[in-house]
Amino acid sequence: MNQWIDRCCTAVEALIAAALAVMVVLVFGNVVLRYGFNSGITVSEEVSRWLFIWMTFLGAVVALKEHGHLGVDMVVQKLPPIGKKICLAVGHVVMLYIVWLLYQGSMAQTRINWDVTAPVTGASMAVVYLSGVVFSVLAAFILALDLLRLLTGRLAESDLVMVQESEEAVQLQQILGSQGDATGAHK
Repeated sequence: MNQWIDRCCTAVEALIAAALAVMVVLVFGNVVLRYGFNSGITVSEEVSRWLFIWMTFLGAVVALKEHGHLGVDMVVQKLPPIGKKICLAVGHVVMLYIVWLLYQGSMAQTRINWDVTAPVTGASMAVVYLSGVVFSVLAAFILALDLLRLLTGRLAESDLVMVQESEEAVQLQQILGSQGDATGAHK
């Protein structure tokens, strides 16, 4: 199951990279056309905005799967394993509820805007709100899978804290860990 999820996330990352490439071409091309030739691509701003929205939501899915979101782990790190498990379970239940709320709102907006057309492309504005629906379904699946792993005991103790205080703290731990390994090797 994890290999399947990893492959899906790799495909999502490829989609994000492709969307970013299209955005760069559209925006840069539009700037060159405006300043160099006094013309432009009319759809570039609208399509770039939509791609940015989709990239944000899809990137959040990948970050959720990789436990890359930042959080406050100062208190949870000090708890015994059972406390960590309880905090993780409560946190996942709360996140599942929030994802449910996001799903309901995004689905309602998708339905409302199904017949509303964008000013330039003429495409349905539901495309914008559909990104929230896709995110909430994928996020709920990932969160439910993590919660299931926790409840069935298939989650290692090192995985009980799924957030990081900051990127700098992680880098500092890696540096201190490697220095500790180096000093231990010299003794």
